[in-house]
Amino acid sequence: MALVKAKDFYSNYSDAADDKSDITNFDVYAQGNDKVGSVKDILVDEAEGRIRYLIVDTGTWVFGKKVLLPIGQAQLDYTNKRVIARSLTKEQVENLPNVDDSLDKIDEEHEDQVRGIYRSDRNIGATAATTGAAAGTTAAAFDRSSSRYDQDPDLYNMSDRDHQNLKLYEERLVAHKQRQKTGEVTIGKHVETSTVGVDVPLEKERVVIERTPVNQPAANASADAFKEGEVERVEVYEDTPDIRKETFVREEVQLRKEVDQEVATTNETVRREELDINTEGRPSIDR
Repeated sequence: MALVKAKDFYSNYSDAADDKSDITNFDVYAQGNDKVGSVKDILVDEAEGRIRYLIVDTGTWVFGKKVLLPIGQAQLDYTNKRVIARSLTKEQVENLPNVDDSLDKIDEEHEDQVRGIYRSDRNIGATAATTGAAAGTTAAAFDRSSSRYDQDPDLYNMSDRDHQNLKLYEERLVAHKQRQKTGEVTIGKHVETSTVGVDVPLEKERVVIERTPVNQPAANASADAFKEGEVERVEVYEDTPDIRKETFVREEVQLRKEVDQEVATTNETVRREELDINTEGRPSIDR
């Protein structure tokens, strides 16, 4: 089956391919995340119109060479605009036949050489596969029936693992709490002085002399009734204030914390991705 470039096979290819779906100019990476080059063209088979190869310009990886990469060996990453060639090695690129820019079609002989490099059971002999007459030997070693693409699923089928999942993202508000110090309460003591008064009731004795006239005969009067120097004594007392200071516990102060709860409401603008599906014609889509 002859191969032609997609832009030559599909008359409206340039109109249908947009920046998101066209893999031309995607960067190509090999094992170890080594950049191989970039995609220059896409090849489809004339019989079925299905993509079979990517033409990869290897740039400085293998200078000045363009090779075919079977679509089954390519993992497409539309997000990062790159193609991952899972099993491609520099040795393979060196052994692969070059794709001439002036070549309009890729014939079966060219494909046989390419398959001989990529087939897992032929990789050991890949070095000799494209050297001189060995190239013709490689082409003859394969049955022409093997050029049917369905017999080489590893090279030409896109498996589920190569279909890139499109992830839809959305932003959500996730509430967290951070404890931070907003203040501090310190209690202490200091001494204040003031002048206070206290009332103390005091008693003070005084002597009262009362004289009462009496006009009556003295009983048992005798010469002893008159005595010189006879006295009577009365002790007089009075209260004097006795003030002293004593210390009393006036009040007790306790320091503790209580937690008050409240709900803080914050409004933010969040984003959410929605799926856009663009179709042409009347395809059947299971949503």
